[in-house]
Amino acid sequence: MAYNFRERPFSIFSFAFSISRFRFWIYTAGTYVVGYALGMENWLAFFQPTYYLYLFYFFFPANIFIYGVNDLWDEETDRHNPKKSGMEHRLSPEERGVLIRLLAACGSFSLLLLMIQNNSQRIVFLAFLLLSYFYSARPLRFKEIPILDFASNMLYIMPGIFGYLIASGEFPPLAFILAGFLHIAAMHLFSAVPDIEYDREAGIRTSAVIFGRRPSLIICIVFWGCLSMLVLWLSGFHPLSVPVLVYPLFPALLLLRPSMSIEAFYWRLPYINTILGGLLFAAVTLTKLTPSPLACIPFLPP
Repeated sequence: MAYNFRERPFSIFSFAFSISRFRFWIYTAGTYVVGYALGMENWLAFFQPTYYLYLFYFFFPANIFIYGVNDLWDEETDRHNPKKSGMEHRLSPEERGVLIRLLAACGSFSLLLLMIQNNSQRIVFLAFLLLSYFYSARPLRFKEIPILDFASNMLYIMPGIFGYLIASGEFPPLAFILAGFLHIAAMHLFSAVPDIEYDREAGIRTSAVIFGRRPSLIICIVFWGCLSMLVLWLSGFHPLSVPVLVYPLFPALLLLRPSMSIEAFYWRLPYINTILGGLLFAAVTLTKLTPSPLACIPFLPP
């Protein structure tokens, strides 16, 4: 659906919402929230205004930037992409100018945020912006370079690293970063499998196109299997960490039953990521309920 901005001025908000792909907001904002919770000393960190500033940023402007750049550079190849007919927005020529202005606004907001950050925060934030832009944009266009396509999806881990950094003042442990990378690498490769035939016809050489369906699913099992083992180990094999095993189960089922629709699994992943991410956030926050909530009441003794 194309938006008529002259007849309906407020439709720009609907357009921005549509471009931002709200189903995927959790991939940036959720990562940020979990990273912040892992890095904070106690629950009182949630009263810091900085937390809410970046919560807003990684929910909405960041996603306009990521997917707006993607839609702008993929305008030609998206014309025949079936996903753009229903679940995502297909950019029309008359919307191009509005999208460029939206991206300029998000870019300007991002530059303002860079000005209030320290050097460590600035490095991570810049890495997020550069990966978000050059994943789709030329001359780098990582999405068309095998291996780099899923490796550059590290952009979705950057908000988590950033959240941990502003909460603790330190970078997260390497094991946390590795767990995040294994997950987003598998997510990217898994999501590219349904597009293999379409990308091959369009002349796009993704990792999934190079590997093929079956090897791609096997690699997803390896990535998600390693993620599961790492999460179980980091949690001390806590029962609440067991649901992470659902991830390698998805590609395993598709290998065992090739007739199953991978698209059905793909569109369920945001819900599963939200549920398991929420479980992780709750579990981490509950371990940091010190000082006692009553300690913030001035007239009560500690």
